[in-house]
Amino acid sequence: MSDSSLPALPAADRPDVAVRLREALLGASFTADGLLELLGAPAYAALARSETVPALRATRGDTPLETLVRLFLLQHPVPRARVEDVLPVEACLGSGWLRRVGADEVAAAVDVRPYGGPDGEDWFIVSDLGCAVGGAGGIGSRAEGVVLGVGGASTTLAGITVRTPAGSALDLGTGSGIQAVHAARHATRVTATDVNPRALHITALTLALSGAPAADLRQGSLFEPLRDDETYDLIVSNPPFVISPGARLTYRDGGMAGDDLCRTLVQQAGERLNEGGYAQFLANWQHVEGEDWQDRLRSWVPRGCDAWIVQREVQDVTQYAELWLRDAGDHLGDPAEYQARYDAWLDEFEARKVKAVGFGWITLRRTGSAVPSLTVEEWPHPVEQPLGETVRAHFARVDYLRDHDDAALLAAHFRLVPEVVQEQVGLPGAEDPEHVVLRQHRGMRRATTVDTVAAGFAGVCDGTLSAGRILDAIAQLMGEDPVLLRDRTPAQIRRLVEQGFLEPAR
Repeated sequence: MSDSSLPALPAADRPDVAVRLREALLGASFTADGLLELLGAPAYAALARSETVPALRATRGDTPLETLVRLFLLQHPVPRARVEDVLPVEACLGSGWLRRVGADEVAAAVDVRPYGGPDGEDWFIVSDLGCAVGGAGGIGSRAEGVVLGVGGASTTLAGITVRTPAGSALDLGTGSGIQAVHAARHATRVTATDVNPRALHITALTLALSGAPAADLRQGSLFEPLRDDETYDLIVSNPPFVISPGARLTYRDGGMAGDDLCRTLVQQAGERLNEGGYAQFLANWQHVEGEDWQDRLRSWVPRGCDAWIVQREVQDVTQYAELWLRDAGDHLGDPAEYQARYDAWLDEFEARKVKAVGFGWITLRRTGSAVPSLTVEEWPHPVEQPLGETVRAHFARVDYLRDHDDAALLAAHFRLVPEVVQEQVGLPGAEDPEHVVLRQHRGMRRATTVDTVAAGFAGVCDGTLSAGRILDAIAQLMGEDPVLLRDRTPAQIRRLVEQGFLEPAR
């Protein structure tokens, strides 16, 4: 299906209409909170899965909010007379937000979804009709240039992004513009790029309808739209990272072999970052026979950058192919065509000796350190979003540990971070536990096994005494040589600081 089958988009050069439409949507409580109150939690959650029947049942009345839900979320034609009580219909028809259906009905030209910002902002994300992410039926359109709305990947990236004030931010592969809207809150200047001109048009609509400043919109692949001397304080990207045979769908297929698109994106990002700036991506990477996946990712990290890479999920090649075939709705079409595409996917993986595909987060930070820090780990467990502050704190701890040798650690004062609990694991009735586990209930929600010395040390860290003084007291209680204890414990202290269980107190 070609892009010519996609409907015309609203005019992006009519900010006056976007302002009036936004006011009308807010006036009718067409917001994330308003939807939850109207629909109830089950129907609201079903919408995120592209299941519309519960919402249809909940909007059988004629209130302004029910009218807007049917119009923009469920994409049902609505009698014009009902809509005129809620929206500036003539202006919306003239600028393309609405289209006429028959003699007396109107319908939405685009999907408009309320989206709640982190500080309670009411934003609206625009996408192509029927292309909200999720649901068993695929995206609803196979046109090459289709632009999707907000999905799990979008919200994950928004949640992990560091939100410190920035002079400049780059949203690379902007899609429907959700990352650009977030960046506009804390960046003075936002640039958004995409290879798909339709995505840039929709990003302009999203920003206008959300009441956010306009971004500098540029068409092109990866960093090509940028001038040679342009650098940024923040770069974010939810790229077309799917490892697929060919580039059938622009929103997901990068068009490069294997995971080369993600590798290229990461490797080229370093030279585009200002000192101390962050680049944060979602990515897929190949697990190749005879190769350590962590070494593969370490080779991607550009010189002059600290990196924290977290693998969140691994799928074998059959699961992976099925996921993305279903995403495109291929399973609903001709069975022979589906099977042929499935075969092509497995042929591609077999030729590259790929046994599985990993998914996760990649964060770079530009550093002037002679020895950059590089952490690659697997963490498939639940986390607490948003994680932007957790990411920032990780790199702050990297700086601290890089500047403190063992002697400096023993002279330092530490605090146990809030909401860390201790668990003792052992046989019932045993006098001593087999394991002592420290567990976080915030952020990454890590758990780490420690010995009794480290557990006792962490338990009394309140910032009052230096680490060395605490160890001396523990040595006296346990009847150990304090010098030997000071020699062997800094490695555990370093690990507890690195993983966020302890924080410097001064």
